[in-house]
Amino acid sequence: MGKVIAIANQKGGVGKTTTAINLAASLAVLEKKVLIIDADPQANTTSGLNFSPDSDQKRTLYEVLIGEIEITDSLIQTEIANLHMIPSHINLVGAEFELAKMSERESFLKDALAKVKSNYDYVIIDCSPSLGLITINCLTAADSVIIPVQPEFFALEGLGKLLQTIRLVQERPNPDLTIEGFLVTMFDGRTKVHNQVLNELREHFKEMVFETIIQRNIRLSEAPSHGKPIILYDVICNGTANYLNLAKEILDKN
Repeated sequence: MGKVIAIANQKGGVGKTTTAINLAASLAVLEKKVLIIDADPQANTTSGLNFSPDSDQKRTLYEVLIGEIEITDSLIQTEIANLHMIPSHINLVGAEFELAKMSERESFLKDALAKVKSNYDYVIIDCSPSLGLITINCLTAADSVIIPVQPEFFALEGLGKLLQTIRLVQERPNPDLTIEGFLVTMFDGRTKVHNQVLNELREHFKEMVFETIIQRNIRLSEAPSHGKPIILYDVICNGTANYLNLAKEILDKN
């Protein structure tokens, strides 16, 4: 049975989508069967894996959540052999309103995912930068959460609300949800504040902070515009090494 990992942080610009794409790709290259789900209406994961959100609006996560199609009909083969994707579209915004009217509305994604979960070693979910009903669905479906953190002091302030949401999910719809780890992204070791924030995170959250650090890397920011994960865009850059190390760290933990 595949492990479901949600990548979540309600603060935008922390490397959430970059992490979802490149962790999924790295696990796939390491010969794991992986499904990546784009649960963000901005559909950046979808376009970042070279699929246009507008090319087929009837095979996205939105249609799965409102019950128009089976989850098996939404699966797309990516450029990497072991990596499938469920795309997103701006229509996903409407799913918040559709789900709000339904009973057991927190569990729609979990129920849909149950039909394909066993086909994969890992399912990676790129959550929306919000704490709405779609994100609650993602956390309910997940076994664990990776929280990307940009090493800025304002980024630390936003962690409290996310951790409170995780606790609420643990109290009722998903008591087995755990925190896989805090992932420091966009790190520049030459910057005093980045080192201070990293030290604070490690002091407060101890072993819950990944040993792997995602360094600031221009190639990482270029890759999505080419529709490729970093491992296909520039195999020898620091970004590729960082995300392969993260994938190996997760494999070692599990």
